[in-house]
Amino acid sequence: MARPIDILLVANRGEIACRIIRTAKRLGIHTVAVFSDADADALHVEMADEAVPIGPPPVAESYLDASRILEAARRTGADAIHPGYGFLSENPDFVEAVEAAGLTFVGPSASAIRAMGLKDAAKRLMQEAGVPVVPGYHGDSQDPEVLAAEAERIGFPVLIKARAGGGGKGMRAVERAADFAEALAAARREGEAAFGDPHCLIEKLIGTPRHIEVQVFGDSHGHAVHLFERDCSLQRRHQKVIEEAPAPGMADEMRVAMGAAAVAAAKAIGYAGAGTIEFIVDASEGLRPDRFWFMEMNTRLQVEHPVTEAITDLDLVELQLRVAAGEALPFQQEDLRIDGHAVEARIYAEDPAKGFLPATGRLTTLRMPREWAGARIDTGVREGDRITPHYDPMIAKLIVHGADRDAALRKLRGALAETRIGGCVTNVAFLERLAGHAGFVAGAVDTGLIGRDIDQLTRPPQHRPEARAVAALAALGRLQVPAARPTGTADPFLDLDGFRAFGEARQFARFSDADGGRTDVCVTTRGPRRYLVSGNGMSEDAGVEIAVLGALTEGDQGPMPLPPSSGQASSGAVRLSVDSRRQTVFVACEADAVTVFFGAESYRFNNFRPGVGEDDAVSGDHIAAPMPGLVKLVLATIGDSVEKGAALIVLEAMKMEHTLRAPREATVAEILVAEGDQVEDGARLITFSQAPE
Repeated sequence: MARPIDILLVANRGEIACRIIRTAKRLGIHTVAVFSDADADALHVEMADEAVPIGPPPVAESYLDASRILEAARRTGADAIHPGYGFLSENPDFVEAVEAAGLTFVGPSASAIRAMGLKDAAKRLMQEAGVPVVPGYHGDSQDPEVLAAEAERIGFPVLIKARAGGGGKGMRAVERAADFAEALAAARREGEAAFGDPHCLIEKLIGTPRHIEVQVFGDSHGHAVHLFERDCSLQRRHQKVIEEAPAPGMADEMRVAMGAAAVAAAKAIGYAGAGTIEFIVDASEGLRPDRFWFMEMNTRLQVEHPVTEAITDLDLVELQLRVAAGEALPFQQEDLRIDGHAVEARIYAEDPAKGFLPATGRLTTLRMPREWAGARIDTGVREGDRITPHYDPMIAKLIVHGADRDAALRKLRGALAETRIGGCVTNVAFLERLAGHAGFVAGAVDTGLIGRDIDQLTRPPQHRPEARAVAALAALGRLQVPAARPTGTADPFLDLDGFRAFGEARQFARFSDADGGRTDVCVTTRGPRRYLVSGNGMSEDAGVEIAVLGALTEGDQGPMPLPPSSGQASSGAVRLSVDSRRQTVFVACEADAVTVFFGAESYRFNNFRPGVGEDDAVSGDHIAAPMPGLVKLVLATIGDSVEKGAALIVLEAMKMEHTLRAPREATVAEILVAEGDQVEDGARLITFSQAPE
């Protein structure tokens, strides 16, 4: 029986909350947002018709607190709750609580979530339904010796997986028996921290694996279909980076077989709503219908759902809302067709050069590709917002669609080259390199591709003297072009730039170098808005000649940047002639730094401040926290002699563990933290004395 939804509470935050609100408003549904104290000024709060506070920043006291969310629904008169993904989206107890309160849950039944919520039980159920399952141990015993014996029986390499896991949390690949115990302990800790369940299972690690998943949709009338497949093989640390639909190299026979298996899985549990059946595929001999196995089912909307929307021209959130209201699916399997190719890239605040450590900071610049680039941007942040340590550091999802895969990848590379983010380190340059990787472009993808070429994909940007030269001009305010002189005025002094009665005007921009010292860059004025920039390895004879040709208009990516000394953050594009080559360069100015963008590569130059930086120099005499986090384990004691690379501290940030290792052979002199301490970015954790004799 249909039950219209008039007021929808979105029990989530960030880009997925914004995404749901956008569709609900299009359908004329009143929207309610919830927010923690850290999200009081967030974009999803601004977009919703009304918003209700639900507690402090820790998710356990806000977004995971079912009672607070239900109270918000009661206060606002909501008749339905959409959980998005993550948080409470796959919590069957929450579903039952929502329904007990007389509300509609936009998602599957509690029984369906329970059936698929634990990986071990789900795989047994799938075997009974005739869906192929990866060989492994899915039993109840959690005795480390039993699990180690099962790993030996399965044969190394194996994959340890938290049974309640997702998003790469609680997963460890183990190549040899000697590493099993440590990996199991780490997987259990992550499973407990992220899902409240340390239980793990063991599976055979497939040699040339591809991660291909199938979007399914069911309704309460017994109908179920699949909306074709997505390839999510480009991963790092078991987390998806770039997703695409359809899967490259997919033959019709394979698509039919996988689609049929996915629909059988959904029907086996009477599934209603949006769900995803994830398969692991052995691609060592291409895609074959006898080489795919069920991994898990995600009983919710996926992060990568936009690529399916792009190739089917469907709004999956709208379908969710209609199915939850009791409507039947408006199509049959034979009505569905694939249109073109779509790719999604996840833009994160993280540092690829430092093992993809999450980053925090204020987004002083956030300029995404213009509409003519053909990109869809799903985001939950605006320029000026902060990326905090409390939540996932995703900034945006960039989605492109083309007539075929080559066209889609060209659009993706172009869109990434137009993305300008300042204020915190991001993975944009890494994504652009990955989008141009020869293997990926050829469709030769598997889950190990990033790991094999990680050095190439995460290398620092090549030194560009012109980047430092542009930064120096910005720091000195030389990129601001005076407004055009009104017709009829005759004051020639308005055109003077750095005028000197004798000789050429010289100024110096000073930046901090990697060791906290000072780098001076000399800017010599050669004429109106013409400069020679030298220093820092550039002799005056071999300096960079730059002419400032003009600023772009506000509609062409913003005003000209102010010099950072003004105390304001500003950014914009400027037309330059650099060594006689005309080009457009984007520059972002902050109070303490200037960032220059050339395509997807960015170059940040910190303004020199005496006395700042020396204590933070990398000397090998201490270990500092690379991000805010919780100290989970301290693996050393004072006086220990440690080898280079020895694990000393396990830090948890954003529900993932990061092992901090000894930078050299040394003796532990001080341990400045204890297990359970919350530490800030840059805090010293351990100091060392000289290496043992």
